[in-house]
Amino acid sequence: MSASAPPVPAPADPSRDGTADAPRTPPADPARDGTADAPRTPPADPSPNGTAETPSAPPADPARDGTAQTQSSTPARELGAPGALPAPRAERVAPGGIGSWLGPLLLRLHFWAAIVVGPFILVAALTGAAYALAPTLEQVVYADELTAPGTGPALPLADQVEAAERVVGDGGELVAVRPAPEPGDTTRVLFTGDDLIESQTRAIFVDPATAEIRGDLPVYGTSGSLPLRTTISDLHRSLGLGDVGRLYSELAASWLGVVVLAGLGLWIARRLRARGPGQARARARRDLVRPDVRATGLRRLFSWHASVGIVLTVGALFLSATGITWSQHAGDNVTALRAALSWTAPTLDTALPAESTGTAGGAAPDAADVAADPHAGHHGAAAPGVSDVDPARFDDVLAVARTVNVDTGLVEIKPPADADSAWTVTEIKRSWPTQVDSTAVDGATLAVVDRTDFADHPLMAKLARWGVDTHMGTMFGLPNQLLLVVTALGVAAMVVFGYLMWWRRGPAGGAGRLRAGRPAPAGALVRAPWQGLVAVVAVGLVVGLFLPMVGLGLVVFVVVDALVTAARTRA
Repeated sequence: MSASAPPVPAPADPSRDGTADAPRTPPADPARDGTADAPRTPPADPSPNGTAETPSAPPADPARDGTAQTQSSTPARELGAPGALPAPRAERVAPGGIGSWLGPLLLRLHFWAAIVVGPFILVAALTGAAYALAPTLEQVVYADELTAPGTGPALPLADQVEAAERVVGDGGELVAVRPAPEPGDTTRVLFTGDDLIESQTRAIFVDPATAEIRGDLPVYGTSGSLPLRTTISDLHRSLGLGDVGRLYSELAASWLGVVVLAGLGLWIARRLRARGPGQARARARRDLVRPDVRATGLRRLFSWHASVGIVLTVGALFLSATGITWSQHAGDNVTALRAALSWTAPTLDTALPAESTGTAGGAAPDAADVAADPHAGHHGAAAPGVSDVDPARFDDVLAVARTVNVDTGLVEIKPPADADSAWTVTEIKRSWPTQVDSTAVDGATLAVVDRTDFADHPLMAKLARWGVDTHMGTMFGLPNQLLLVVTALGVAAMVVFGYLMWWRRGPAGGAGRLRAGRPAPAGALVRAPWQGLVAVVAVGLVVGLFLPMVGLGLVVFVVVDALVTAARTRA
C-alpha cells in the first residue's frame, strides 16, 4: 500500500509498523510488505532501525516502536489491513527533552538485554511452568505412598516410628516425624541415608491405622518434595549443574525484571504518543493491551509482544523479585538487607535451661531455623540424625505443643541432636492461611522452652513467606499453580515473539535474510543532560552492586555496544 502524494508521485518508504514517509523524496529501499522499487531510482540506505534516509530529508528521530518521521509525514494505513483506520503517529519530541535520549536508551537496553538473556529466561520460564504443576502431579504419581487404605483410629506415633525403624535398621538415623495430617494420609518417618543429595532425607511412608509400610522414597526440603518435583526443581534452579548452574537462574531472574521494566517504559511512552482522531486514538490504545488481530507480519508480532507483555507485567516482576531471593549472590544481598532492617522471622530458641537434665534431648541446632527460612522448601537442610530416641516421646511432645500454639495437622516433630537442646514441633502448612508456628519442648520435663508465632513476625517477613509460597505454587493450591503456568508460558511466548521481531527486522531478500535486525541508534546518553547522565550512572551502580549478574551484564553491554557501534561506524 502507498500513501497519497503531491504531483509527480513516487513510491513511499513503508516502515515496519505500516506508516509511510513524506513526499518529494526518492523511492526508498523496499520493505518486506510487498512494495516494489521505482525504476531508475537508487535505493536509500536503510538505517539500523529500519527507516530510509534521502538526500533531501535529514534522518528521522526513530520512535521507540520502530516507526520514523520526516518533516512532512502523512497518516498511513496499517500494513496488511485494507481499509483500517490510520495508525497513530509518534509525537515529535522536543530537542533536548527527556524523550530524546531516555526512550532510545530504554529501547537499546531492552533490545540487547533480551537478545542476550532471552535463552536463559526462556528455559527458566518453561521449567518454572513444569515446577508449578509438580505438587499436583506428584499426588497422582505417588498415590500409593501418599494414601493409607487403613481405617480406624491412628496408632500412637511410637508404634509407627518403630515400624519404620524395623525397615531402615542400621541404614540411617532418625531425623523427624511428620504425622498423617488427615485421615487417609500416610505418616512420614524421616531418616538419614546413603546416596542422598544435600537437603534430602529418606522417608518411610506408614499407614497410621495399621503401621503398614506404604513406601520408601527420598524427599527434599521442608516442602517434602518427592523425586519428580525434586528433579524438576533442580532443573529450574540449576539445570542439574549444581552451584555453577545456579548462575543461569540468577541471570534469568535478575534480568527478567530489567527487561520488563524497560519494556513497560516503552509501552507507556507509545501509549502517551498515540494521536489522531478520537476513534483512531482509542483504537491505538486498545491495541496496546490486546493483540491487533487484523495486523500482519511484523506489526502483528509487535502487537502480540506488547499486549501479552503488559498483561504479564505484574506477574513477571513478581517472579523476578521472588526468584532473586533464591539466587546465590543477589540472594545473599537480600538476606543481608533483611537482617539489617530487622525484616527476618524470629528463630526458635532450643537451648535447654541449665537446671534441666536434658536426658531426652532436643532439636538439632539448625532445625529451628527451618521455620524462619522462607526458602526452606527448596533447600531446607536436613537435620543430622540422632540415635537412642524414645519413640514414645513423639506423642508426648506433640501433645504439649498442641496446648501451646500448634493446631494444624501439617506438623514436623524433630528429636534432639544433643542433651542440651529441646525437641521442636513446627507447623509446616504453606497454603493460605499460613501456619508456621513452632514450639520447643524440654524432652525430660515436657516443659515449654520457647515458642514463635507467625502473627508476631515482622510484616516484611510475612510478605517474604507469602511470596515464596506463591512462587512455589503452594499458597492457593491448583488456581495458584495454573496462574503460574499461564504466566510462565506467557513469558516464554514473549521471548519467542521478541526473537521473531528481531529476525523479521533484517533486510529482505537473498543472503540478506541472514542479517537480523539492529537496535535503536546509539548515542542516547550523549544527548542526555548531565543530570540525566548522573541519574543513569547512579541507578546502574546501585542495581549492579545489589544484583551482581545485572552489574556484570551492564558492563558487558556497554563494552559490546561500543565495539559494535565503532565497527559499524568504520564500515
